[in-house]
Amino acid sequence: MSRAQRLGRAGGAGGATGNLGGAQDLRGAQDCPDLATVLDLVAAACAAGAGVPAALVAVGAALPGDRGRLLVRAGGALALGAAWDEAWQSAREGPVADGPGAGDPGAGDPGADVIADALRASWETGAAPGPALQAAARTARRERHARAMEAAGRLGVRLVLPLGLCYLPAFVLVGLVPVLVSMASGGLSR
Repeated sequence: MSRAQRLGRAGGAGGATGNLGGAQDLRGAQDCPDLATVLDLVAAACAAGAGVPAALVAVGAALPGDRGRLLVRAGGALALGAAWDEAWQSAREGPVADGPGAGDPGAGDPGADVIADALRASWETGAAPGPALQAAARTARRERHARAMEAAGRLGVRLVLPLGLCYLPAFVLVGLVPVLVSMASGGLSR
């Protein structure tokens, strides 16, 4: 077990996961907030004066699921002195909580990579994390909007056939059949 794995496990299991500053625990929520919201939460925690490790732990402690556990582990490992890449790698490889639905934390979570990339410059150079986090959140929102527009376009195409199959017979029965019947009955009476 590498030093970073031990640090990540210590960060994820120790007092670093406590309820920081009375933050509301969102673990009972059905869905994890989207990536843009998580980035905004980390930016708000940093703007409130928390360092990068403390912001990661605070936000991760409030999030449900694997992304929350990953943030807590990464923040804990950073607080204990792990290098940036080492802390995030150990957080991904750390132990998973027992119970149904427990998966490999962050292994398939591209959101964790976005969060790590947005905070890297702040951690390595001491730059303010807010602008990078806000830019990443804007990008995530744009991508989410583009995906929603694309899905709406696909839905319109998929609805053409069912709607056509419903409306065409109704149009024929309500619109054309009475006209044809009246024309036929008028033509027969002459």
